[in-house]
Amino acid sequence: MTNSSPPAGRSQWPALAAAGVTVVLWASAFVSIRSAGDAYSPGALALGRLLAGSLALGCVLLIRREGLPPRAAWPGIAVSGLLWFGVYMVVLNWGEQQVDAGTAAMVVNIGPILIALLGARLLGEALPPRLLAGMAVSFAGAVTVGLSMSGRGGASTLGVLLCLLAAVGYAAGVVGQKPALAHASALQVTTFGCLVGTVACLPFAGQLIDQAGRAPMSATLNMVYLGVFPTALAFTTWAYALARTTAGRMGATTYAVPALVVLMSWLALDEVPGLLTLAGGALCLAGVAVSRSRSRKGPGAGSAAEVSDQQQGPDQGRGQQRGPSPRQRPVKPGS
Repeated sequence: MTNSSPPAGRSQWPALAAAGVTVVLWASAFVSIRSAGDAYSPGALALGRLLAGSLALGCVLLIRREGLPPRAAWPGIAVSGLLWFGVYMVVLNWGEQQVDAGTAAMVVNIGPILIALLGARLLGEALPPRLLAGMAVSFAGAVTVGLSMSGRGGASTLGVLLCLLAAVGYAAGVVGQKPALAHASALQVTTFGCLVGTVACLPFAGQLIDQAGRAPMSATLNMVYLGVFPTALAFTTWAYALARTTAGRMGATTYAVPALVVLMSWLALDEVPGLLTLAGGALCLAGVAVSRSRSRKGPGAGSAAEVSDQQQGPDQGRGQQRGPSPRQRPVKPGS
């Protein structure tokens, strides 16, 4: 019997490319936040960013005529929209005003570990040894980068708690988003998740209007950039890739962000990194490579997670649910 499906390695390239776009744009966001964060308060910056993202995503959704997501996708959309688009963005902006960038990076990078643990507990995902080993290496790299960038006395208890809350919101939002992608497209899940986050941040509308009138044009343009690219585009490519792999593997991929931030700060802000920072960035990238690698066993000997990744077909996440198969069954958030 002939197998007409494409080779697993070739079929994963679009998802890997989408994940690459996501981490590059999320890394660029740190440079833009530095400018916008000086003129806008945490809530106002989050709302302005989400408004720009919602407008861009809404236009694309209308052009593609995708319409509303199915009812089954809404629980996951609501969870990701409230916790990831809403809570995460506000408390991270607030936390980074209380602690230095290095401390924030160390605390927030607990998020991918929480994603893997929650994915195993709530989604039934496996935890392959390579994934765990890669995350350990990457987390060590993130801590190294954070220590090299941390200023003395720059951390407060409130700031650390806010960054920890951001990590929890990020992890819970990703795990909540994963089941929604079995019923709706990446564009639908991202668009309506962004809208949910926008509604949650509407109490900051007064601050946004007041501060927009006094903010320099460069800060406002950076806020719009954050909404269109690191939010609208990057969250959509993230959802596309997440629909085709496990939440744990996608979470591990984001450990490339600290290394890219170091490189971008070097190129764009002329901030020359030290040897410790470069070593930490190299560890982050090495850990991502390990976590994304696959065992070189013979056919049929892969782990359960690897088999699950390869079975994700091109229709996954396009709103064309065809019922559970013997090997896969839909899992609702919180189950």
